Amino acid sequence: MFSSTRTIARLALVTAVGAALAPAAALADDTPSPCDALKRIVAAAPGFSALTPEDGRAAALPYGDDAACSATHGSYQCTWTSRGGSSADALQGVAADIASCLPDATHDQNSPSRQHFYLGARGQRTQIVAATAGANKLKLVVSGNK
Repeated sequence: MFSSTRTIARLALVTAVGAALAPAAALADDTPSPCDALKRIVAAAPGFSALTPEDGRAAALPYGDDAACSATHGSYQCTWTSRGGSSADALQGVAADIASCLPDATHDQNSPSRQHFYLGARGQRTQIVAATAGANKLKLVVSGNK
């Protein structure tokens, strides 16, 4: 019985040391949120100067891994390759994310190749356009004159 207790103690020690040395596992909560990214981009309008290319990648992450994002004086845009399926199917997912993450946005164009939303009053609107950009490419452009 003494050796069983010693064996259990050794196993517990090995398990504890292994857990301490192992890299942290990624949890679902560690995944960047498309909503957080969309809200951050919209909040940066109209200048977008506070944004980096990394800021928009989470908006594309559910649909593609290669998002290339950039900010200009009047807009922020990301382009990426759709992961599996058609870009039209992924576009519907992006539009659903925009609608659920930005409930105050008005969705005024819904076509198989282009989705358009806006926030704010005329003359101070932030425009959000998600569109197909080829057979398996998508583009998200946020612009505005807030």
